[in-house]
Amino acid sequence: MIETRITRALGIRHPVFQGGMAWAGTARLAAAVSEAGGLGIIGAGAMPPDLLRREIQKVRSLTPKPFGVNLYYLSPFFSGVLEVILEERVPVVTTGAGNPGKEIERFKKAGTRVFPVVSSVALAKRLERIGVDGLIAEGMEAGGHIGEIGTIALVPEVAEAVAIPVLAAGGIADGRGLAAALSLGAEGVQLGTRFLCSRECEAHENYKEAVLKARDRSTVVTGTSTGHPVRVIENRLAKKFLELERGGAGKDELEKLGEDSLRKAVCEGDTDWGSLMAGQSSGLIREIKSCQEIIESIVAEAENILRKLPENIV
Repeated sequence: MIETRITRALGIRHPVFQGGMAWAGTARLAAAVSEAGGLGIIGAGAMPPDLLRREIQKVRSLTPKPFGVNLYYLSPFFSGVLEVILEERVPVVTTGAGNPGKEIERFKKAGTRVFPVVSSVALAKRLERIGVDGLIAEGMEAGGHIGEIGTIALVPEVAEAVAIPVLAAGGIADGRGLAAALSLGAEGVQLGTRFLCSRECEAHENYKEAVLKARDRSTVVTGTSTGHPVRVIENRLAKKFLELERGGAGKDELEKLGEDSLRKAVCEGDTDWGSLMAGQSSGLIREIKSCQEIIESIVAEAENILRKLPENIV
């Protein structure tokens, strides 16, 4: 059993967070991850407040264990979603695409612990100063919105720069990744793509199949010209997006092309014109497993590696 400050603080068995995946991070998936000993996360990025409340209540009906909600600062429903999180006293919030500084005191009063996603040391230090409980250092190997620094460089730099617990994310899908993250100074990991390919994830089977078929060079980064790069599996949409970017297309034209594309992929299974957000760890995923199987195998593999590490070095 791997115990860290994160497992002790949150009352979870394993130092494994599920990524807050919009459309795919439903109550069913979050509850399954929490039941398996990790921390399940409802992806509230595209949810209106009333739906989020129902999802929170559904998680609580499925498991008594801790869970979280991913608060996406660019959501059109941000204000309402924030109020629901506070009213429901959600145990943990992970945040993305924004600074939770203005909300920290309200989160503390509600008993909610805050773990923002960061992609730089400067941001990590700034968020530690405002009182967040921990950080998720996410490297550019991750799927979806990404920064510019790789996981193996970012994690130790962030862990060294702050005193609060750090989780590693980006390109992690198995026990080797967990062991590496712990060796780099992280106290846990966040997995998105790996849980996308779980039995309990309600993403369309076409989307899951695209991830299973992906290899090491199957993903590309789109949106660099807009300042909001996104890693996806290459398909017709991604190729068109990159073509327009190379041709100097404006932000409005690019945003129109990508409009509603994630929902099309996750909910409708459109693998041509849907946004197949997935990380470079896709090349390590070969089968659909339950969340219980995923977490147990990852932790067991990491424990085995860490036990043998001194022997291997010698």
